[in-house]
Amino acid sequence: MGRTVELATRYGRYGYRRITALLRREGWKVNHKRVERIWRKEGLKVPKKQPKRGRLWLTDGSCIRLRPQYKDHVWSYDFVVARTSDGRAFRILAVLDECTRECLALRVERRLTSEDVIDQLFQLIVLRGVIPEHIRSDNGPEFTAKAVRKWLSRLGVKTLFIEPGSPWENGYIESFNGKLRDELLNREIFTTLKEAKVLIGWWRKEYNEFRPHSARGYQPPAPVAILPTLDLGTLTF
Repeated sequence: MGRTVELATRYGRYGYRRITALLRREGWKVNHKRVERIWRKEGLKVPKKQPKRGRLWLTDGSCIRLRPQYKDHVWSYDFVVARTSDGRAFRILAVLDECTRECLALRVERRLTSEDVIDQLFQLIVLRGVIPEHIRSDNGPEFTAKAVRKWLSRLGVKTLFIEPGSPWENGYIESFNGKLRDELLNREIFTTLKEAKVLIGWWRKEYNEFRPHSARGYQPPAPVAILPTLDLGTLTF
């Protein structure tokens, strides 16, 4: 019971099923029903469900948007806006592999341009040694910039632009952005941009290597054999 409360306290936005996955990973022989009983007995708060999103494909099986089939088949990217404690805005460029759900990058800057988008994608391609078949994004000015489209075209990457005002058509990264905001951005006060970069970097590592993902059988998108304990309280800025 004690470990359940510890995990629920540390990961305040995880539900009992995700906590069950963490307990099993640690070697505890429990099922979600037992954890749920403890959850309710201890008065732990179950996170509110997010609004349902429209599907990327119709019920008759026809596709509205290309569904990812394998790793590096479809990447998607988008911007998230947050603020430091002085009220100044900063932007986060999030890049996601839609099939594995791995967060490939979270680039944090006060200002991000189409040149920054190209630079980040170039770094990812060099680091991973692969060019994605498709890149999905919205119709914002950063993504429709001629320089970005021309660069992607030279690489042979097919671009998938979503319709204006239809964020559900980019559902994978919209869902990811919601988790980022719910589990980190809405819970932290960033006093400086440097602090924001460090904490967001730690969260990305935790999301990829530790956080149970329901769409992947409660396994993280990019697990490692041993993950060091993440103690944000020891960080200095």
